[in-house]
Order: sequence, then structure tokens, then C-alpha cells
Amino acid sequence: MNHQQQVTYFIADLHLAQNRPDITACFLRFLKHEAIKAQSLYILGDLFEAWIGDDDDSAYLVTIAKALSTLASFGTDIYYIHGNRDFLLGKKYAKKSAMVLLPEIDLIDLYGQEIVIMHGDTLCTRDIAYQKFRLKSRSWWWQALVKNLPLFVRKKIAADYRKKSAAATAIKSQDIMDVTSDEVVSCLENYQSQLLIHGHTHRPATHNLIANNKQAKRIVLGDWYEQGAWLKVTPTSMELLSSPLK
Repeated sequence: MNHQQQVTYFIADLHLAQNRPDITACFLRFLKHEAIKAQSLYILGDLFEAWIGDDDDSAYLVTIAKALSTLASFGTDIYYIHGNRDFLLGKKYAKKSAMVLLPEIDLIDLYGQEIVIMHGDTLCTRDIAYQKFRLKSRSWWWQALVKNLPLFVRKKIAADYRKKSAAATAIKSQDIMDVTSDEVVSCLENYQSQLLIHGHTHRPATHNLIANNKQAKRIVLGDWYEQGAWLKVTPTSMELLSSPLK
């Protein structure tokens, strides 16, 4: 059953977790009432608050996978880029959810426009401590070590990491945690594009800049801590939208 319109949605930073049923309910409503009408849904990272491995088959994760695969069965293509919280999400869960895994930076053609999409954490080059951890945690040996730990140990590590991450974030300046302008320009020029869409910084906005000696735009997606947030793109418009959690 296909009744898709010329609409594409982008979301990021939902940080889905069992202890936030309000965010989960808002996401499920979004899939059922908005995304179902779209050609494509791009999830640009941090769909989950934490990901400890595809072998975690809790009822909660099964529910989310089922909701996504149901959406796909109605004809909406779902694409997924890893975030800094759920970069261990693998092919097994992606298949269950009917999501296509994309590289961490991708160039897509959307209604005739070349757009760079990414989670956005690699743009925050001033956050040196995080970038060091990122480099280590994306290595095959680190991931192999973690994935071989028992599930209950990984759950504990993830909980500890979330606490440490929250504490570290609380003392870092906003400037350090935001993107580096030169990195944004460099990224757009690398891909010969005039539009970048990303999440991660939790600061929804549209920024104008110059890249490739021309006007360019950077669109930042919102997080879902206090409201649902998405970017709606049609052949003639781009709009950052939000919805109450309840």
C-alpha cells in the first residue's frame, strides 16, 4: 500500500529509552501520522540513548524495530546514520527495523539538490577529549572487545558512561560543544555541496554561510528531550517543525 507524497523527513537525537515513555510515544505518533506519508525518513544518529549490542532483545527494542519495519512496509524508505550514543547498532537490528545503514557522512540527491548529511559530532573539533574517545571507540579492536563482554556488563558500562558523559557535558563550555565553522565549510567544499543537515548539538536552527564561494546553508536538527522535532523537506520547501511530547 503506497500513498507517499513528495516529502522527506530528517530526525536525530531522540535518545529513546525505557525511562522516557513520553519521547517514545511521541516518536510512535510521528511514525504513524507524519512519516507514513513520506517517501523517506532519515535518522541522523542517537535514535537511542545508548546501544550495547544487537544481541539485546528486550521487549522495548523489539517494539521500536516493529514500528519502524511497519512504516517501511507502507512504502517509506528508512535510512540511518550512527550517532555518538548508538554507534554500535549493527546490521542485525537494522534489518529487523528495515533501516538502510549509511556511512557516517553521506551525500544524497534530494529533489535535485546535493545534500551532505551526518550526525554532526565530527564537526565539534574543539571538544578534544570527545574526539579522542571517538577515534578509539570506532576502531575494530575496541568494538570487538566491547561486543565480547557479557550483556549485563555492557549494560553497566553504558549506564556508567551516560553518567560520566552528563557530568563532562555539564562542565564543558557551549563553545567547545558546538561545531567549528571551518570544519563545516571544509565538509561542504569536500563534497561540493551547498547544504549540510546534521544533529548532535541539540540547537535547531538554519545557518547561512559561504562555501565553494557561494551561499550555503547548515540546518541543525532538534533533540527530543522536551518536544518532538523534525525537518520536513519537499521539492519547494524546508521547514524545522516540532510537536509537544504529550
